[in-house]
Amino acid sequence: MNLIRLQLPGRFRRADRGAAASAGARLGWLDALRGIAALVVALHHFGILELLPFGGAVWDHFDLGLYGVMLFFLVSGYIIPASLERRGDVRAFWVGRLFRIYPALIAAFTVSILMLPEGDGSVALFRTGHNLISLAANATMLQDMLNVINGMGVTWTLTYEMVFYFLVTGLFTLGWHRRSGTIAVTFAAIALVFGGSLASATLAQSLDATRHLVLAAVLIVVMGFLCMLSGNPALARIGGLLVAGLALVLLFLNSRAPVFETLLIFATMFAGTVLYRAEHGQIERSQAWLCCGFVVVSGVAIGWMYNRNGVELNTWNSGWVAWSLSFTGAWATFLAAMLLRKKRFPKPLTWLGSVSFSLYLLHVPLLHTIRPHLANPMPETAGAKTLWTVEYLAISLAAAYLLYRLVELPFQKLGRKALKALERKFPAGPADGPAGGPTDGPARPAAVPAPAEPAGARVPVEAGAAAG
Repeated sequence: MNLIRLQLPGRFRRADRGAAASAGARLGWLDALRGIAALVVALHHFGILELLPFGGAVWDHFDLGLYGVMLFFLVSGYIIPASLERRGDVRAFWVGRLFRIYPALIAAFTVSILMLPEGDGSVALFRTGHNLISLAANATMLQDMLNVINGMGVTWTLTYEMVFYFLVTGLFTLGWHRRSGTIAVTFAAIALVFGGSLASATLAQSLDATRHLVLAAVLIVVMGFLCMLSGNPALARIGGLLVAGLALVLLFLNSRAPVFETLLIFATMFAGTVLYRAEHGQIERSQAWLCCGFVVVSGVAIGWMYNRNGVELNTWNSGWVAWSLSFTGAWATFLAAMLLRKKRFPKPLTWLGSVSFSLYLLHVPLLHTIRPHLANPMPETAGAKTLWTVEYLAISLAAAYLLYRLVELPFQKLGRKALKALERKFPAGPADGPAGGPTDGPARPAAVPAPAEPAGARVPVEAGAAAG
């Protein structure tokens, strides 16, 4: 089968195959982390702290939403570059991503719009007065950096996922994908120095400017995808550079969130990639710990320096203490799970991880739909509060499972068929990949040649989304 194989030199190729083989099976510890993050986010938006007698104290010192965000992004950072490098194929990677995310997203929008009343603000798609702009921006999943209201409030994190995919693709086509540590440290350092001074939303300060920016972004994304899906290695590289360039411009010049938060998110994601590379012998572990340690310390310092004096209103938490403890808590959870990665994780957690994307998309619209019927007036006794929480989680998990079974799984299967059809119709040309680039450190060659990946093997999918 002809594929776009962007080849690395042989000494790096052996290490890549070894890492890919290790990631070939679905990893329970990552599923468990996704499940925990999804559950925490759902409970955060549910307002679980308001039902607890000590909820106010928790809110002052710990932000469940930020904790879930960073845990999701660490998982994505760990596995997404590995997924691309396992395939060694830009086209296969993007077909998988598109069929993984868009069907569930479209189905969730459709169900939510049908369920919710006209004035409900949890779904804004087709309800902004500028429907074409809204639809176009949300279709790119870059809306949160295009000065456009998120179609659903929770989908702001999909922008960060998409930008990360774009950056990873661009780096891969250039052969710079092993520079994860350098990139993570650079993002964290820029956030430290310029986190309070770089302007946000500088490209879209008016309706006309927003309209023009959205049109430009749509054209660039469409052109980038046409190139990446073409089967031509040279065009795939052009497409990867187009979307990566757009991603860099938007994240530095037009982020809705405070710049320090935006940059720290990408520092965290690339730090997750560093942990993957250290685990699989692609870089020295001492170097990985230095890089990740710098990102963690920077995150705490950034919170103390910038997330105060009213700025916390833009990051949706109580202040720098909650910011720093939530950020370090996400890291501690990820590292603890990583230490236990060879253990068998409880099936309920891994199952929760499998439906986490659907749960993430549906939990807020479901809450807004069922609350008037099941919690009106709001419960006051401990027993009534517990019952209300159980009812909400049971309905949300059941709906998430249905979306997962009826939409996610069938379309992932369809995506694999679509890729095969695309490869037959437009076979890849001769390999013309990057000559390889500098690495974060010496690659350890595999002791023995890695076996070929078994048919149908899968790597863990990313968190898909997160919420704050």
